[in-house]
Amino acid sequence: MAGGIPKAQLMNGEGIARALTRMAHEIMEQLAPLDNVVLVGIRRRGVPLAQRLADIIEQYEHVKIPVGEVDIAMYRDDLSHREVKVERQILPVDVTGRTVVLVDDVLHTGRTVRAAMDAILDQGRAAKIRLAVLIDRGHRELPIRPDYVGKNVPTAQSERIGVQLEEIDGGDGVALYNAR
Repeated sequence: MAGGIPKAQLMNGEGIARALTRMAHEIMEQLAPLDNVVLVGIRRRGVPLAQRLADIIEQYEHVKIPVGEVDIAMYRDDLSHREVKVERQILPVDVTGRTVVLVDDVLHTGRTVRAAMDAILDQGRAAKIRLAVLIDRGHRELPIRPDYVGKNVPTAQSERIGVQLEEIDGGDGVALYNAR
């Protein structure tokens, strides 16, 4: 989460809800039937986003999508192992043969997503892995692209995106910040 005074407010709670509803509909259309789908949030803010997507899908399709979470700490390629505090993966079902939709708040370099894919593949061989992100800000370092995007926000490399979610931060919003 970026701190300081926002340069621009990009989304409020209503905008986030609208983006998630659109993304949920895209998931429903592209991955039907949904009985083999699992949503996996990348800890931290990807987890409540995954749950919100599952709730929206259940509202329209009357099917309960399993929701899990993945901790990518030990899979990061930019941290020393001495710095890593690993929490266990919480996957409600075996991912083998399933379509996994990884969910995160902001896609930047792609390194977090690569680490999350490694964590998922250590749990089983998913049939497919798809990516849903609330914000795609560009500046990829790896050949990773999202399948479902809430909002594309071209940024300068020096800028930061801050996502706040009710479940973690007490309110919803997305803001653009200058570098600290």
